[in-house]
Amino acid sequence: MEAQKIDRMNKKSTNATIHVRGSEITVIRREDEDYISLTDMVRNFEGGSALIEQWLKNKDTVLFLGVWEQLNNPDFNSPEFEGIKNEAGRNSFYPPPRNGWIPPEHAA
Repeated sequence: MEAQKIDRMNKKSTNATIHVRGSEITVIRREDEDYISLTDMVRNFEGGSALIEQWLKNKDTVLFLGVWEQLNNPDFNSPEFEGIKNEAGRNSFYPPPRNGWIPPEHAA
């Protein structure tokens, strides 16, 4: 099972773009699944980056992302995520910059 997971993560992905209401949105296809860029989706909205930041501060969002990464990313940094999970939901919590508990080269 672990070998399958690692093999699946190393398969090549392809990028495409779609245009929605004047915004160009990146779509990444890995195997038979598509992933869209949330950053691209809000780029043309006033306060769009703040919207994503607020969403990422939500404890339920952080827990969901942690489960997703555990299932789909063999390089997931569980110990560092535990600290993030414990802080999530607090007024003083700010999400780590871009995949803070996952090295960018290993983000799923």
